[in-house]
Order: sequence, then C-alpha cells, then structure tokens
Amino acid sequence: MHRGRMARRSKEDSARRSARPHRLRNFLFGAAAGAFVLAVLYAGFTAMTVGAQFESRRWDVPAQVYAAPLELYAGRALPQDDLVAELKRLGYREDPRLPAPGTYRVGLGRAEVSTRGFDFAGDMEPARLVSIAFAGGRITGLRDKQGKDAAIVRLNPLLIGSLFAAHGEDRLIVPPQQIPPQLPAMLKAVEDQRFDTHHGVDPLAVLRAMFVNVTSGGIRQGASTLTQQLVRSYFLSNDRTWERKVREALMSISLEMRYSKDDLMYAYVNEIYLGQDGARAVHGFGLASQFYFGKPLGELELHELALLVAEVRGPTYYDPRRHPDRARERRNFVLQRMLDEGLATNKDVQAAAEHDLGLVDSTRRSATQSAFLGLVRRQLSSEYKRDDLERTGLTVLSTLDPSVQTAAERGLDTGITALGKKAEAFEGAVVVTNPQTGEVQAIVGGRKADYEGFNRALDARRPIGSLIKPAVYLAALESGRYTLASVIDDAPIEVKLQNGTTWLPANFDDRAHGEVPLVRALAESLNMATVRLGLDVGLEPIADVLQRLGLSQKPKLYPSMLLGALALTPLEVAQMYNTLANGGFRVPLRAVRSVIGDDGKLLQRYDIEISQASDPAYVYALNQALVQVMERGTGRTVRMQLPADMVVAGKTGTSDDLRDSWFAGFTNDHLIVTWIGTDDNKPTGLTGSSGAARIWGGVVHALEASSYTAPAPDTVADEWIDYLTGQPVAEHCENALAIPVPADQPIEHPFGCNGETGFGARIKSWFRGDGR
Repeated sequence: MHRGRMARRSKEDSARRSARPHRLRNFLFGAAAGAFVLAVLYAGFTAMTVGAQFESRRWDVPAQVYAAPLELYAGRALPQDDLVAELKRLGYREDPRLPAPGTYRVGLGRAEVSTRGFDFAGDMEPARLVSIAFAGGRITGLRDKQGKDAAIVRLNPLLIGSLFAAHGEDRLIVPPQQIPPQLPAMLKAVEDQRFDTHHGVDPLAVLRAMFVNVTSGGIRQGASTLTQQLVRSYFLSNDRTWERKVREALMSISLEMRYSKDDLMYAYVNEIYLGQDGARAVHGFGLASQFYFGKPLGELELHELALLVAEVRGPTYYDPRRHPDRARERRNFVLQRMLDEGLATNKDVQAAAEHDLGLVDSTRRSATQSAFLGLVRRQLSSEYKRDDLERTGLTVLSTLDPSVQTAAERGLDTGITALGKKAEAFEGAVVVTNPQTGEVQAIVGGRKADYEGFNRALDARRPIGSLIKPAVYLAALESGRYTLASVIDDAPIEVKLQNGTTWLPANFDDRAHGEVPLVRALAESLNMATVRLGLDVGLEPIADVLQRLGLSQKPKLYPSMLLGALALTPLEVAQMYNTLANGGFRVPLRAVRSVIGDDGKLLQRYDIEISQASDPAYVYALNQALVQVMERGTGRTVRMQLPADMVVAGKTGTSDDLRDSWFAGFTNDHLIVTWIGTDDNKPTGLTGSSGAARIWGGVVHALEASSYTAPAPDTVADEWIDYLTGQPVAEHCENALAIPVPADQPIEHPFGCNGETGFGARIKSWFRGDGR
C-alpha cells in the first residue's frame, strides 16, 4: 500500500514536471502571437494614419512679400549704375552671352538685360531681352529683341520677406516642372544612392549603421533614406532613439507603398530644412536658393546647387556664413560624388570647385526689411486672419522701394555714427513716402535694420516738439485773419492754466524778437510768437487741422500742445506731413498694393484714396514758409549740405530737455521723417537741427531727389515784404522776400525799402528797373 502511494506520487510529480515546459511554450507562443498582432495592428494603423496625414497635409506657406518693381521707360531719371545695382540686388548675373533670364551685360551708355517674367495678378510681365540706352542720368531708349521700341518694362520684384509665425517655418513652393533635373540626381548620389530601388528603408545601409552603432555603444551613424528624412521632417523629431527609428522606418515603408518616387522627391525638395534666418526656419530648396543666393532655384549654377545639397547633412554645422571652410569642403565632396556617378564632367566639376561660395550679401537679404514687414502685417491684419497670412501661400505686392530702403538704412546708421561716442546709446527711425500716392517706400525701425524687435518707426511714441507748428500756422491762415505777412509779437507771455499754475513759454535762444511776420516766426521756430498766435486762433481749430492732416485721434486741448507736447510715432508724423507735401490732399499711407491668392488670382487691390484736407491755397502758402525754414531758419544748416539750386521744405522738432530730435521735410519725390532719441528717454543733447536734420539731409542726398516745386493757385499772388519785420518793401531791398498772400488781400505796392509808396519812390524804382 505504501509502495502504491509512492508510485502514484511519482507519476503526479512527473506529470507536473512535463507540463511546465508546455505551459511556458504556450505562454511564449501566445505572447509572440500577441506581439505580432499588435505589431501588425500598429503597422497598419501607422500606414493608414501617415498616409492620410501626408495626403491631406498642406504646407504652411507664409505670405510672401515683394517690393515694388522697377519700371523702365524712355525718359525716366535712372543712371546706368543704379540699374546695375538693382539687377545685382535681384540676383542677376553679368554674362556677355545673355544665356538665360536673370542675366545682363553692360557697355558704354547701354545695357542689355534678359529679364525674368512675373505674374502681377493676371497682368503677366513676360521674360524678354531688352536693350536700354542711357544719357545724362536718364533712359533715352528702350528696345525689345526685334529692335522695336518698348513702352515700359517691369523687372521682377525683389522678394523682401514673408509673414511667418513666430519661430515658424518658411518656404517657397517650387512646382515639379521648375525643379532643376540635376537636383534630384545630386540628392540621390550624396544622400541615398538606392533611392530608386528601395522601399523606404535601405537594408544594407541599416546593417552598416547597426554595426557602427553597436560597436560604439550608442547611435553614432544614420542610415536614413531620403524618404526617412522626409518622414522625420514631416512627422517626427530628430531624437536619436530606437523607438523613433522604428516609427520612422514603418512610416517610410508606408509612404513608399502609396506614393511614387517622383511624388516623394517633390515633397522632399519643398520640405527639407536647410537653414535658419533668425526666428525663421528656412525649409525647401526654393527658399534656400533665395536665402543663400538671392535668385530663383532654376537659375542656380552647378557650384550653387552643390552647396545647397551640402547643407542637407547639417545646416547648422555646415552653415556657409558661419563656417565657410566646412561648407566649401562639403560642397566639393558633393561635386566629387557627381563626378563619380557620371553626373558631371571633370571640367565642369573642376570649374565649380574653384568658385567661391557666392553667397548673397547682407544688403540683399530679406531680413533687413523687418520694420517694413511689420507695417505690411499690421495693414493686412484688419482684413486677413493670422492663419491666412502665415499659412495659405498669399503673395503680397508691396510699395517698398529697395533703393530708397537702402539709402534710409545707411543714412540713419552713418548719421548717428558721425555724432561720435556720445551717440552710442542713440537710436533712430526713418520713414519715407511718396507724397502723391501715399505709398510707404522705406521704413527703418532702428540702427540695426535686421533686428526684429522694437520697431521705433511704428511704436516709438514721443513728443514731437516744433513739428506741430505748421498745424498752428495753417489754422491761422484758414481763419482768414492772418497771412504770412501778418505781424505777431514775439514777446514774453503768461498763460494761466486750469490747475491754477502759470505757463511761461520761452524761445530756444531765450530772447524776445519783437514783432515779426508769420513767415519768420515759423521759419525760426519762435515759441512765444507761436503760442500767442495759437491762443488767438484757438486750440479747437488747431486740433481740427491736426485731424484733417491725418491724426487719428483728437489731441487733448492743453496750451502746451502748441509747442508739441503731443506724442506721436514717426509714421503718424509722416501721415501729417505727407498731406502737406501733397498740397493739402490727404492720402492714407499704405504699404500694400495688392494681394494674390495661392492660385494666382487677385484677391484685393489697394487703390489710392484721396480727400481734401485743406484749401490748396493755404497749404501752398504754408509750404512756402517751410521752404524758408530751410533757407533762413532752423533748417538752413542741413540745407547747406544739399546742391545750391535745390529747393526743399521742412521743419525741425525738439522735445523738452533735448530728449527727442525730429525732422520732417519733402521734395517733389519724397516725404522723409527722421527721429533720434534713446530708448530710456534720456536727453540726447541734440536739437532737431543738429541731429535728425542731418540724417534727413544724408538720405535726401543719397536719393538724388528733385527740387520741391508747386504751382501757385490762381487765388494767391506774390508780394514782397521785409523778412525781418514784415513790412512791404521793393524786390531790390535787403531781406526782401516774396510771399504768397490771398489775391483779394493785396499789399500796397511799395517802391522803396522803408515802405515808400509816393511818386518819388516810383521814379527811383523806374530808374532801377524794378518793373513796378
């Protein structure tokens, strides 16, 4: 019995021992089967989701902003050197063969240009060959390839930037037909030799990378195909982990199963990251071509294409601006691979390797227009959603003139630098407009034009000082009680304020000048005379004038307003003075001409809007007084820097304690506002004349602007007065000045220098030949 129990126990133990391996095998098999099912499900889910995302994904394409095109026509004032400078800015290259659009050649008094085409919202400017003749700083002839006269030719506009999201991606989409055939071949030769045959993952490259990574104890080498790089850029991070690599491989295989190699290559060319421009991430070869070389992808030469392909491996490590030697070495490696693969001849490779990097210089890079782009965004934001501007591929044709922008940037920087060490902390701003159209041609928001921070031209609201005075004098003229010949007492004045205190305004020179004509009071910026005039005219009419000139809000009616205790931005000042420069007709300042959708169709055109702000006769008289500011008054120092026969009009402005230095002035072509100050509002020690006016003069000189001229309205007539006293005098007298006055308010004609009007004075005048 005992033996039977022992035998049974032995059999049970044996059965249990034999069952254990079976259960383990079953468990492992079940786990493996479950893992396989999960893997299949994961792979299927990944394939489905990645395909759907890839299919539905539209690239976030920020609105691309272009400058105004340079228009060429017979009779235009344009020196030959200026045309060549613009062609270089646009990335044209000098080539005597003129082999393709984007090339030019020059000779004595002549230039030939093979232009690029551009679609101005359905108004197509074709690519064509034009011959341009120059003489005396003007275009004297314009002929096409057949030798026929061409009425007008527009160069393609300069791409100045884009309205991308903060720290966002930026790209220019290149259609398949515009991708140079060499580019895909170069990418395959350097990055993925078996691109045409693998299915998203290259096993041989994987085995090679695994060996290196296992032996090194970490991930040291990649085996990514172009498809894997595309997947990583679309969906994944650059983290070097096994989990990410597995997901990357599954997604790549999925894409290869659903899309053609041509589709994947097209996506790669427009997606891959190729550099950083401040907060802007440069994606795709289209934008990279503009960023590095300032010209379209289709115009790149062999050495330039090779440099872009070199950047794929590491845009930061091989950054050609920061690490030119590394970039050149990598570029030459790409060229060697082309030779090895039979994609280029030895002669072509050798020639390409001898080229320098050929990068676009900083004056042609779009980042320098950040202040202007800020105005574009603000003007469009009232009509377009932020996503529309940052993602939907709009094309914005702006009003910026690149040559004017360059002159403004250089004028501000060199002008402040010339002020010496004391100016190290100074900042400034410049706004340039076209008085007739209201188009903003240039904006500089600070000394560092490419800095995308505080935009002083748009946001620095500072007291404008004597820049307000033209509004005071215009209100006086409009009252009908004053002309430029009217006399006002420049004597001490006490103004009782509502809080019970007394305001005692004084002149800058701390002197009283007695009775002076209005034209002198404005020209010499006499404070006491201006306050007395303003109080007589009334604060309300002056505030009304300010709003009609372009001020958006009614200012507070304090007496100190008469001397500029009113804070405005340089752009707001430009709006006011643009109305004066346009003869009293207000045109809202604008930075955008038109907006085009991603389908090439016109969405909106911004036409000129004009309204009369004041009687042209009064504005004409006021502007003649502003000419005297430059000839005899506070602007005469800067006037001496300009050509002797040049006529300009303007006004200086200085805030209390010399904290802000202002100048606003105009010629026939340009209205320019300049400001100098400090961001912490400390005194600069500069008046408007000693600071901002010099910046203004430098910009005017660089622009080679034409003189200010304005036809006299029929309702005014010139009369001669003594500039110092306002008394009528004959033309030949010392300090005699012709001023416009209402034709129905004539001044009695004097025939001498002391107001003589009798027969004897008339005889003396006749013998002198005065013509009176």
